[in-house]
Amino acid sequence: MPKQKNIYVRLLVLATTIICLPVLLVAQPPKPVIATIIVDAGHGGVDPGAIGQLNTEANVSLSIALKLGKALEEAMPDVKIIYTRTTDDLPGGLKDKNEANRYRAQMANEAHGDLFISIHANAAGKKAGGWYARRKTGKYKKVKNRKGKLVTVPIYESYYVKNWQHGTETFIWAADRNVFKSEAISQTEDEGGETSDDSTDILDLNSPEAMIRAQLYEKKYFAKSLQLATLVEEEFVKSGRVSRGVKQRNEKGIWVLQATGMPSILVETGFVTHTEEEKYINSEKGQEEIVNAVLTAVKRYKAWLEESKNSTGSSNAF
Repeated sequence: MPKQKNIYVRLLVLATTIICLPVLLVAQPPKPVIATIIVDAGHGGVDPGAIGQLNTEANVSLSIALKLGKALEEAMPDVKIIYTRTTDDLPGGLKDKNEANRYRAQMANEAHGDLFISIHANAAGKKAGGWYARRKTGKYKKVKNRKGKLVTVPIYESYYVKNWQHGTETFIWAADRNVFKSEAISQTEDEGGETSDDSTDILDLNSPEAMIRAQLYEKKYFAKSLQLATLVEEEFVKSGRVSRGVKQRNEKGIWVLQATGMPSILVETGFVTHTEEEKYINSEKGQEEIVNAVLTAVKRYKAWLEESKNSTGSSNAF
């Protein structure tokens, strides 16, 4: 009789579990499409990045990144925001910029981030503001050469060349440069954008390791990275900025994009080598507008993920 009673109890528990299971499943909150965002301020410490007339890329990036993180925390209280650095030092207190970039990627991966946003400022590769050059005036004069003979030589004048390159651009990893084609992406080697002098060649996009990673990236993260980058540039245009578009580094990789196992973008917020734009990205007004543009893009990206998840049942369906 006791054994029979135990069987009845077990059957009752099983029946109750089966009856309550749908309720328990419904009661559980759905997994969020974004739970953790990594906000990365580029450069720092011994690595100032691009140098403008007023400030360095490292300082501007840190200021904007901290404001962006705070804005994300307020707008998305359920999302965990992780900063790669909050001071002028390189992440992890490191002294080597390449080691610091690996540290950034490792931090993001260990945190199981759902999104990696790296904030930078751009440079045109020439003197900030502008420089003086010489040109012929079209006039000539007679002078004596070393032998004392009169010769006719052109007259030159000095003129100021403004460092004119300006605007925003957002980079994603060039996972498969030869196969994937998109009008939304510019594969470029133009001046501007982040570079690396990584002596270990770990950024070599033609290495076997990079090719394997590229296949995984293209399958899992490329479309999401491209979507967010496109939205960021759209929001910059709406705020009146000049957009240079979504870009891929064609020959030289960007480690924080290549090594992060999540959708990742690198936002060039403006050129510190352009006089007016540097003033803008250093100003409170400019930084607020930059933050609002990126924040709005992230909100739109989140809504896009949720819509995709609802229609397919999985946020990893694309």
